[in-house]
Amino acid sequence: MRKLFQGFAVAMGVLAAPAWAHAQSADLVLCDRVAADPSDPDKPADVKGTPDIAASDIATAIKYCRIAANSSRRAMYQLGRAYAANRQTPEAVAAWRKAADKGSTSAMVELGVLYGTGAGVARDEAQARRLLERAAQAGNPRGVSNLAALGGGAGGSVDPARARELLSKGAETNAEAQYQLGMLLAEGNGGSKDDVAARALFEKAAAQNHPGALERMGAFAQQGRGGSKDAGAAKSYYERAAALGDEDAKKALERMRCPYAIKDKRGNVVTNLCF
Repeated sequence: MRKLFQGFAVAMGVLAAPAWAHAQSADLVLCDRVAADPSDPDKPADVKGTPDIAASDIATAIKYCRIAANSSRRAMYQLGRAYAANRQTPEAVAAWRKAADKGSTSAMVELGVLYGTGAGVARDEAQARRLLERAAQAGNPRGVSNLAALGGGAGGSVDPARARELLSKGAETNAEAQYQLGMLLAEGNGGSKDDVAARALFEKAAAQNHPGALERMGAFAQQGRGGSKDAGAAKSYYERAAALGDEDAKKALERMRCPYAIKDKRGNVVTNLCF
């Protein structure tokens, strides 16, 4: 499974709250607008979210998320993201602990990553495993993937078959779960290999602009895996993923542009022929 141990971690000014937001506080609306996490299961479907909070929006995020956090665990989690973006690690940890205590699985994942890597806190693999297991049991896809990445040690790690089961809970609507489950199916981990089902999952996640899923759709379209072969569609998927920062997609686009390598007698690449 690629891109594991995700976590620890908005470019808009303060605008008037939209009409649909009257049912919730304006502070929460603004907090969501600049600091929502696209992969957070608590995030409302009509909130886009941002993978990383822009430096210009950190102060806004802290201001409004701190107010909204009094009545919202999602805002408390997002406050932690804002503090982390501002390199205020102790404040981020404190916010995530409060959010995790209220049941935020995304906060559990962030804390689990910190304890698993020892970033900003004393490394504690047992504590990391407990947090990630709680998130995984609740169906959080990042909890599942990070628990698998944690590897061996006391208690072992989640096995691929169990990962499939846990991810399937969130794969109906969550793009990250769709992507992670698609990777298991594409690689045949935890069960039979199924390119058709994997492609269908990647397509669902790609429709939600998941960078990794867009890159995988490009590869599947280019190779004809799980469906039709279409170089034009592959390039389009790669371009969308690259625009979102996916490095694998950028490399794939370069390979499409320069597919032929000229090598010397020793087999070393001298140059590439590009179109």
